[in-house]
Amino acid sequence: MTSRPFNILGLQQIAIGGLDLGALRNLWVDTLGVEKIGDFTSESENVAEDILRLGEGPHAVEIDLMQPLDPDARPKVHDPKLNHIGLWVDDLPAAVEWLTEQGMRFTPGGIRPGAAGHDIIFMHPKGNEESPLSGVGVLIELVQAPADVIEALTPA
Repeated sequence: MTSRPFNILGLQQIAIGGLDLGALRNLWVDTLGVEKIGDFTSESENVAEDILRLGEGPHAVEIDLMQPLDPDARPKVHDPKLNHIGLWVDDLPAAVEWLTEQGMRFTPGGIRPGAAGHDIIFMHPKGNEESPLSGVGVLIELVQAPADVIEALTPA
């Protein structure tokens, strides 16, 4: 492998799916007291979600509570329940280029704006013959970190 031209800086989010967004909200917001900061709906992503936040500033972690718009359609944001993790990356285009060269399989859609407004891409949980590298069973979202997060989380 050639020298990696990017750094993974930290955990950006976890995403939890279920068939009842109200029940998820009741647990995470009403019972546990995690702050809801927004919501997002996308027909192409088959999702209605509440966006929550733990912590402040560059150390904040987002929790996305997701319900499918159509439980029978794909993607199935409720299966598995712990849908994906998101990782801050300091140079998303460089990461995608390098990982592609290494044989990483990404989900369809390429780099695009995510629910929180940051550019994202997903590493596929399963490799294939053409692209054998994968998330090894886990859907992993790479999230372009904004400048303040890069500054705060880049090792000295």
